[in-house]
Amino acid sequence: MGKFGENWFKMLTGEFTVTLDDAGRINLPRRLRDILEQDKVVLTKGSESCLWLYSAGEWKEMLKTVVDATNPFSARNRDIRRRFIGPAHELDIDKQGRIPVAPMLREWAGLSRDCVVLGQYDYVEIWAEDRYRAYMEASEDEFRAGSEELGARIMKERDLGKDGDSSYSGVTGGDNTVSRPEGQV
Repeated sequence: MGKFGENWFKMLTGEFTVTLDDAGRINLPRRLRDILEQDKVVLTKGSESCLWLYSAGEWKEMLKTVVDATNPFSARNRDIRRRFIGPAHELDIDKQGRIPVAPMLREWAGLSRDCVVLGQYDYVEIWAEDRYRAYMEASEDEFRAGSEELGARIMKERDLGKDGDSSYSGVTGGDNTVSRPEGQV
């Protein structure tokens, strides 16, 4: 069983464009609401100027992880707690599927009207659409380098799992080059 138990296939994924209404609410996409399976969520500051949304259960796990991994006597660790735990808001999803976004969080994330909701497996990111598009464009080179590293790591793990008898044995670096005996595909 995966992190989501028997429902491991119910991952928070997808990229959605939504609108922040005049009352400061975002309508969560139905697909994500169905996966969250509850009326309580927690919204807090994330990285790269976006907001992070957790189900109540996932938030409890993340909170325990952060608290256990940080030392309140460390300035750096206190800063992590202040920026992640401090601004968190427990919210109710209303009958129309909306969540209110506190003015302080809206301002911090630059949310005005057009927003992007992005599933991240076990949490959701909420971005101002213009910031999201700018971030994605600016981080393209970093993404490519990270993809190459990840690809090489995956191939190495596959090789290790095959006890040296791997069809991926020609992989070098992250260039996805595979050498095989002639005639094999």
